Amino acid sequence: YVRFHLISPLIQQSAENIILFDTFVNILSHNLGEPAYEADVAQLEYKLVAGEYGLIIRVKGFNHKLPLLFQLIIDYLSDFSFTPAVFEMITEQLKKTYYNILIKPETLAKDVRLLILEHGRWSMIDKYQTLMKGLSIEALSAFVTTFKSQLFVEGLVQGNFTS
Repeated sequence: YVRFHLISPLIQQSAENIILFDTFVNILSHNLGEPAYEADVAQLEYKLVAGEYGLIIRVKGFNHKLPLLFQLIIDYLSDFSFTPAVFEMITEQLKKTYYNILIKPETLAKDVRLLILEHGRWSMIDKYQTLMKGLSIEALSAFVTTFKSQLFVEGLVQGNFTS
């Protein structure tokens, strides 16, 4: 079991940055779908999670091939690229996801409660309105470059691993 948290202060600076980060993680997951399929068949699991303060990479499975899967994820992260069609598809999916959160009273109530309790939190309404105004491909590219340049990493490795 390997878990790394790539923390960046950039994410929480604005609602637009949170949306750009969500878009980035979704495109990265989309890009990894085909290359990581063989790892899935070999009973290796991975998950990319857009956390509040950074990207969480979780990888688990048999230890002899786990570093290869982790290296694949890191390679796709460092050489991040996307097409305009994928960008449009992911932003449309995010619009639907945010809208579905807004129409459910229990998730909206949870969001409002957390907005009151947590300092510097952006509401789902802010995120949805910002997303509806539109994102540009250039903004995403600039965000990803800045995100990768301002990272702090925390990691945990458990299991039959040598140093």
